[in-house]
Amino acid sequence: MTEKAALAPGAAAPSGDAASANVRTTLWILLIVYIFNFLDRQIVNILAEPIKGELGLSDTQLGLLAGPAFAVFYALLGIPIARYADKEGTNRVRLIALAVAVWSAMTAVCGLAQNFVQLLLARIGVGVGEAGCTPAAHSLITDCVPAEKRSSAIAFYGLGVPVGSLLGLIIGGVVNDLYGWRIALMLVGAPGLLLALAVLFFMREPRHHRPLDAAEATKPAPLSTKKALAEIFGSRAFVYILIAASVTAFLGYGKALWTISFFIRSHGLSTTEAGLSMAVVLGLAGAVGTWLGGKAADVLGKRDKRHILTFPAYGMAVAAPLLFLGYYMEDWRIAVALLVVPTIFNAAYYGPAYGCVQGLVQPRARAVAASIMLFGQNLIGLGLGPFLFGALSDLFAPVAGEESVRWVLYGAAWLGLIPAFFFWRASLRLKAELKSG
Repeated sequence: MTEKAALAPGAAAPSGDAASANVRTTLWILLIVYIFNFLDRQIVNILAEPIKGELGLSDTQLGLLAGPAFAVFYALLGIPIARYADKEGTNRVRLIALAVAVWSAMTAVCGLAQNFVQLLLARIGVGVGEAGCTPAAHSLITDCVPAEKRSSAIAFYGLGVPVGSLLGLIIGGVVNDLYGWRIALMLVGAPGLLLALAVLFFMREPRHHRPLDAAEATKPAPLSTKKALAEIFGSRAFVYILIAASVTAFLGYGKALWTISFFIRSHGLSTTEAGLSMAVVLGLAGAVGTWLGGKAADVLGKRDKRHILTFPAYGMAVAAPLLFLGYYMEDWRIAVALLVVPTIFNAAYYGPAYGCVQGLVQPRARAVAASIMLFGQNLIGLGLGPFLFGALSDLFAPVAGEESVRWVLYGAAWLGLIPAFFFWRASLRLKAELKSG
């Protein structure tokens, strides 16, 4: 089989050195893209307190900026963009490059905002740009790697979440202390424009690099939106994974923002200290968990497909009491240490969950399936998590004072049992529903 034919949708990656190099190049560039994606998205978390102070915002407004302002437009635009990405003639590389350019420019614009409304509109722009990235990226990855390596390949891409968050926390905290939050936003936004050019020059669209006869022979009939949605939601495993991933995102995004504020308010850390401390938890521990989850899914899934989701299901159940203890501790060093293991367990879902989603539907619906997952994760998770955590903090403030955020995090720790249950339920359906390709 030639390299080009092997890169047709749904085919396994070829064994030749050149073809393998192309796949590695694609995976590494997509990882860098996703690192910038989360760096630009999450840097506002470490900058929340100085932004609040300068612009005179409430916790509810902070939550709105970190959550709904980004998530609503990201989620609503994600599905139509994914439908476009699933079309046979679409160049997903160009789509991703355009997305990178838009969100990077709007991140830099955030640094110019003079009031709440201007910052809100700029954050919406970031969400609009980022909506074009991950569904197309997941579809590209699935076209380039064999099914038995899908979870680890998508988990490799998913390393962008913890690594991007880590860099956002470190860069945001240090640059804010030195030059202010505006310079921090401009500094991380501008390089993305160069990255967009790199995507265009170094990545290839597999659909456009296969023999003409093979393309014509394997070209599927168009799949309508109605049929795509019917197939996707006809999978009970998908529905359970969607619920689990959405609740995971709700808790994860909420904790990502307010745990930083918790360490600043309740433990008296500076933005640099809080950023470095959370970089260890959200960045390094998250990266370990994401990688470990993908590898475990591939290894355990060979024995029994049900075990693809075993690690995230049981890991999240163990994480809940450890998180509670971490938030309870008065010594911030012990608190940080206790958050490491739960973060590993809670990050392990990414590769297994999204790998399963790609295997539960046919190739023509894969980008849409990923976009629906992202719709739930971002509308429910990013859209509501930071916002509701902030609103609850304001609600508890008259009674709890500066400890109001700690109270919110206590509840969030135990709510982690909900996604653990639904991942377990989904695992029971995988043997019957996962497709082989």
